[in-house]
Formats: sequence, structure tokens, C-alpha cells
Amino acid sequence: MNSKKIMGLSFTLLILFSFFIIYSTADEECVYGIYVQTGSVKKAGTHSTISLTLSDALGSQLEISNLEDWGLMGPGFNYFETGELNIFGGKGPCLTSPICGLNLTSDGSGPYAGWYCEFVKVSAFGLQSPCSQQSFPVEQWLAKDEPPYELTAAMDLCPCHARDARPADRGLRLSMVTSKYVGP
Repeated sequence: MNSKKIMGLSFTLLILFSFFIIYSTADEECVYGIYVQTGSVKKAGTHSTISLTLSDALGSQLEISNLEDWGLMGPGFNYFETGELNIFGGKGPCLTSPICGLNLTSDGSGPYAGWYCEFVKVSAFGLQSPCSQQSFPVEQWLAKDEPPYELTAAMDLCPCHARDARPADRGLRLSMVTSKYVGP
């Protein structure tokens, strides 16, 4: 083979390899562990559907529409009961930076619609992602009949400097170094 064909083949392989790296990084899954503490105050438990969205400072999100679907307490278990700590786990796409945002929502349905959440603790890890842990001290009712009369609690613990990063600084960068071989 002549050198032009080798260079062309090398360049083609480099492009294909680059797409493979970008594709595999974008689709990486992480394992999430979520601990939710229901308050001990009277009628703190709920039978409503609870959803949770985790986010990072760069805007990536993981949405769980029904947290009970990720439940690890066994079949038929009553989640979100007064004074109970519940454990949830599952796999989802990795966020691009550490978890620092939480949106916790009750749909307000069921015979015991109000819910008092003390805290949510989250851990995440992936094969090629750094471990991320965050504790969110929610300490509020998600209820229409208790202050603050909201069905959603949102917390943003993201550092300001990370949130203000320029869009160009948020993506995956691929750089290539080339050199010309000068023989002996």
C-alpha cells in the first residue's frame, strides 16, 4: 500500500474510533441509590405517587416518574409511611457532573395525599464516571393542606461557578495531536 492510502485509512479509523468514544460515553449508565426519610410527625406518610428528578450543575437530568418502581423493600411494601426510611435503586443515564439538584413531587392522589419528607440522600456511580453523593435536607410538607401548600420541593445545591459555565465548556471535547514523522 502506498502512504496516501495508509494515511486515508488511518484517518478513517480515527474518525470511526472518535464516534465510538462519543457514542459509548453518551450512553453510559450509572447505578443510583436513593434513601428517602419520611417525617415522624402525625400523618406524615402518603399513598400518593412520588416522582423525583436529579440534576447537575450543567443541566443534565435523571427523571424517575414513580419512585416506588425503583423500590428495594420487596413486593407489596408500603412506601412513604410515617417515620420510615425507604431505599430505592436503579440504573439510568449518568449525569455529566456531580448531583446537586433535586425536584421531589407528589401527585396529591390517594386517601393520604399529604407527605412530610425529612431528607433525600443520593449516591451514583458508573464505570467511567466519578462517584457522586448528595444529601438534600427537604424538611417540608408536599401537601395542599399544609404549609407551604405545594406538591413540589425543589433544591439547588449546585455551586454558582459551575452553573454559570459557558455552553462551550459543557460538552465533550475531542482533541487530536498530529505530528509528522521525520525519519533518521
